[in-house]
Amino acid sequence: MKAISVFDESYITKVIYSMSYLLNYESYVGCVSELLKSQTVQSMRRHHHHCDISCYEHSVFVSYVAFRMARRLKCDYQAAARGGLLHDLYLYDPDDKSAHPGYQCFDHPVAAWKNAKELCDDLTPKEENIILSHMWPMARHRPHSREAVLVSLADKFCATVELLHLFHVMRRRDHLPAVVKAISFA
Repeated sequence: MKAISVFDESYITKVIYSMSYLLNYESYVGCVSELLKSQTVQSMRRHHHHCDISCYEHSVFVSYVAFRMARRLKCDYQAAARGGLLHDLYLYDPDDKSAHPGYQCFDHPVAAWKNAKELCDDLTPKEENIILSHMWPMARHRPHSREAVLVSLADKFCATVELLHLFHVMRRRDHLPAVVKAISFA
């Protein structure tokens, strides 16, 4: 049996990865734990989003990716995490045309913003803009902060991963441990 050296590159990589994962996960949950516990956010599990991904899974995925990017770029990662989690809080079946007034793609940010305002007394103007502008450039609201741009980019990245059916593959191969752990948070 080969002894593991402290200087073995793969061992060091695994240790750094696990430390990074834990630090990021704990910091992420610190930003959104109250929201993740709320019945309103948990109700997003009932609505499908892309393919076989629930609105809740998608929102946690977007939130975590935006959080990581914002943290890396020294932006307001709490606003990115919270805005990312609430960006699709529209709470209706998008396939039911009677459930929403217009075109889902353009109108759901306003419905999500209204629901987020009802849910959060402490929603900041930056978080409101993140929610309203996440569909830019397709929707009329423009991002006014770097965090809003990051959530918009994270949303597009995550949607692409989901539509290409890579989300479950990444989950099975343990490439998304913090996202998987956050999705099971309740």
